[in-house]
Amino acid sequence: MLIEFKFKNYKSFCDEARLDLSATKIKEFSERVVNIGKENILPVAAIFGANASGKSNIYYAFADMRQYVLKSFDYDDDYLLRHGDGIRPTPYLFDNISEHQDTMFEVFFTLPFDSKCKVYHYGFCIDEDGVSEEWLNVKAKTRTTYRSIFYRNRADDELDLSGLPKDLQKNIHLSLNKGALIISLGSKLKIDICIQVYNWFARNKTVDFANLIGALQMYTSMPPGFAEDIQLQSNVVHFLSSFDKSIQGFKVEKVDTGERKGLKIWTKHKKIDSDSFQLLPLQEESAGTLKMIALYSFLQEVLDKGSVLFVDELNARLHSLLMRNILLMFLNPNLNPNHAQLIFTSHDTNHLTKNLLRRDEIWFTKKKNGKSELYSLAEFESDGGKKIRKDVNYEKNYLLGMYGAIPELTSINLFGENKYGKK
Repeated sequence: MLIEFKFKNYKSFCDEARLDLSATKIKEFSERVVNIGKENILPVAAIFGANASGKSNIYYAFADMRQYVLKSFDYDDDYLLRHGDGIRPTPYLFDNISEHQDTMFEVFFTLPFDSKCKVYHYGFCIDEDGVSEEWLNVKAKTRTTYRSIFYRNRADDELDLSGLPKDLQKNIHLSLNKGALIISLGSKLKIDICIQVYNWFARNKTVDFANLIGALQMYTSMPPGFAEDIQLQSNVVHFLSSFDKSIQGFKVEKVDTGERKGLKIWTKHKKIDSDSFQLLPLQEESAGTLKMIALYSFLQEVLDKGSVLFVDELNARLHSLLMRNILLMFLNPNLNPNHAQLIFTSHDTNHLTKNLLRRDEIWFTKKKNGKSELYSLAEFESDGGKKIRKDVNYEKNYLLGMYGAIPELTSINLFGENKYGKK
């Protein structure tokens, strides 16, 4: 499970941002807190805020960290010569210092189904020349301090691999280049601890519904093996029945014209005046139905593997009650026995309620002096220095601006000085 995610000097975030999924000592919904060793971890984090406040950049930071771990083995010296700064995530660009400084990513996490309940602390920094720093530390559940597995620092020409198998340390020395991460290289070299960390990133999923082109592509895709697996089709129908019982099944045809390969898919709808079915081309279903089909494989996989699903704009094209149903899958220990986690951004304030979320599961972003900030409702203090009580109306107070993180609005006049466009 993800315990904490930190990043710094990334897009609209100049200073360090911290998304903490460790539970505070508040009492509400204590049954949903997952106890792993000495860690108390939350299954959900919901991020709210104004447009352009930085919500999506938290998603992109996590997605970019994951992508770099999975792909950095390909970033050899030849690749760096061809692509230059293209491998570097975008730093904060609105001052003359940050754009030339490191971008930092860091996570604390546990591995699914790990009976030893170890906590892993992994992170790295990237600048214009590649990886400038990288570290991996591990803490046993009986310990309070971390043991170093490896550490590298390009500025000090330091490379400490003492926590890795001695017979493979030389291979790391010989193969490591300035664009690659030790964790990626170690995974390729079959080093067990590197494989475990690498696979943790691989199992986690990121889904971007804010990107219209990417969302459209997801809406037209189906779970792997959908054409051949009748049981999978039945499972999708059962999943969709939670909000739309009209879909009774699917008809699937493979298309292979030589120039194009793919699937033609119809949904089956029972006619109201007979026992026969009407076939409807999949693309004619509602955007909400298509989004739920796209979400199915991600939800099924992370719930099965106990991994993390990070979704940007989960609420897009979904009814509030349907979105609530998705949250409850992760919040209910009986429906989520493997401790999967859902992190999402949203504009739907219906879920800002004490009846659904704990205060430490609610996060806000705001932009101040051109820099994004991230903070939780649990740590927010009023002007009088008081914490937010659990018996207040979170949504009402948020929309009144009591927690910040809302748009600063002025009246919209599309026509200039008067409504007739005359100046």
